[in-house]
Amino acid sequence: MQSRSLALVYLVLGLVGLVLTWSQNLAYFGPASSGGFTDFLRGTVANPGARSVAFDILIVGWSASIWMVIEGRRRRMKGVWLFPVMGWTLAMAFAIPLFLAARELALRTPPEIEGRPSPLDGLGLGILSAFALVLLVLGVRAAGLI
Repeated sequence: MQSRSLALVYLVLGLVGLVLTWSQNLAYFGPASSGGFTDFLRGTVANPGARSVAFDILIVGWSASIWMVIEGRRRRMKGVWLFPVMGWTLAMAFAIPLFLAARELALRTPPEIEGRPSPLDGLGLGILSAFALVLLVLGVRAAGLI
């Protein structure tokens, strides 16, 4: 598949991910909502099925965020930190396909030889990892696994 066609597929998937997740977020926090963000988070660990999906998304999002920054730097992509930020604030189902579309278009540029993240990237990834680890521990604790 040509890179532009594949980028378009990723963009469509990202938009579908954004619409599907936010339609549910808006429904949850809508006028009939009885709880706030804390209740929303409690719902993610309400039963083994919810915990499975929540843990899955958490680990995938954490891994993808690290990869997006490192790969984005290697590919000399502009605004690479926007993708993890969008993932953690909007939806991973939006940010990951969007990153893949941008990466697909950036594949025309040869990767940087060194391809190393900067010290600020390392600091940002450390903060992001601490945030994800806290979410993971809270989820595991709420699940009664520790």
